[in-house]
Amino acid sequence: MNQPDRTLLSSPGPLLLAPGAVLLPEGPVDGLAVLVVDGRFEAVAPAEELERTHPELQAVRMPGHLLMPGFVDAHHHLTQSFGSALAFGEPSEIFRRVWVPLEGALDEESAYTAAKLAAYEALRGGFTTVADAGTRADVDVEVVASAARDAGLRCVLGLVCNDVDNPGGSALDDAEKHLARYADDPLVHASLAVSIPEAATEATLRGTARLAAEAGAVVQIHVNEHLAGVERSLVRHGLRPLEYLHSIGALGPQLLGAHATLLTPRELTLLADTGTAVSYNPVASAWKGNAVAPATAMAERGIRFGLGTDGTRGDGFRLAEAAEFAQRLAYGLATGDSSCGAGWTWLEHASRGGADAVGLGARTGTVAAGLAADFLLVDVETPELAFSWDLPWELVRRGNRDQISAVFVDGLLRMWHGLPTDWDGPALVRRAAELARSAVGRAEITRAHPTSMTAREVVRAREAARVRERGTAQ
Repeated sequence: MNQPDRTLLSSPGPLLLAPGAVLLPEGPVDGLAVLVVDGRFEAVAPAEELERTHPELQAVRMPGHLLMPGFVDAHHHLTQSFGSALAFGEPSEIFRRVWVPLEGALDEESAYTAAKLAAYEALRGGFTTVADAGTRADVDVEVVASAARDAGLRCVLGLVCNDVDNPGGSALDDAEKHLARYADDPLVHASLAVSIPEAATEATLRGTARLAAEAGAVVQIHVNEHLAGVERSLVRHGLRPLEYLHSIGALGPQLLGAHATLLTPRELTLLADTGTAVSYNPVASAWKGNAVAPATAMAERGIRFGLGTDGTRGDGFRLAEAAEFAQRLAYGLATGDSSCGAGWTWLEHASRGGADAVGLGARTGTVAAGLAADFLLVDVETPELAFSWDLPWELVRRGNRDQISAVFVDGLLRMWHGLPTDWDGPALVRRAAELARSAVGRAEITRAHPTSMTAREVVRAREAARVRERGTAQ
């Protein structure tokens, strides 16, 4: 196994990287090198050409490695990491029973630690960018920004603008300040957020759309995710959530709709016609949803979308595989579609498409001159990938985070074989475990189902009772 030289990769100056192949939008290309200067890809060209024009630089040769764009998580909740496993086995709309009380129990240290823990997991899984849909913790949003920044993760940071319980409040003033606050931050990019359409007044839904469009930012809204939410909107407005947002002028390129699992043909047309983006969250659908978003249909119709974890698990390769697998089960098997978008579709929407969806398409998501040097070095000489006939599809089907040797964000080496390069990851995990026990203990969380261990004891007790009953009957 040929491992790149970490010392050379850690150089603060310009980097000339010569991997075995570079993953471009048209596919993997051999014989290329990339020049990284001041956090950006300065050039992507044949290796011989760049070595000839930059004799002052020592090329870092990486045979057996693929240089590919970092994954983009189009939907996350960084301060929910302490309760990730609490979502298992629960019916839909768990935010009311789990996330609201859990985030409400976080103080400044626990909110920071939860967010940094989520950022750590994301980086380990090959994500170089996450879109955070806003925290309900009673802390300044800078706490979350600091956690992402300190971890070395690029973050589209949502500010929750819910105001239905406080109409006439300061939601839009706060939104405008938030957009200005991070205008010059190299890693944190301001976004606005509304939990669900019914959580904000019509004026705020219109206003956030306008402010985001003017600032080149996005508004993140959970939309058409659960049957209960669709039905509430029909009762209240006579329209489904996405139709309601369209009726008040809130759809458009500035909107990032999270989940969008329950879409009618008309709503697909609305998305396509308005340029609205969607975060397709396949693992969340499997764990706690009502349906799977029709992502292959969205791809066919040119609807903008990225892939999101929704905080389920921070593994880019497993997310891409889940994206394809969910489409196959939900749609492909019934129609005889044996491709379901093939591998390239899901890699595309996990990187470049995701960057576009979260409003950063002009900044990251692709290995190209002028864009941020957010990328992965992936070992392709493993048993899973060494004999490849279709590398994009095999990355989706057989790739995993153990094959990621290095993660770069903004041109800097942030992760080396799963460990941070400039801070103590294991120490963070230990502290997070302490704080999580305390936070979950004081949060008024209501689970519909017992934990798996408790459920197992219930099953064993029932089995023992049946054995006793049979013995008594005999």
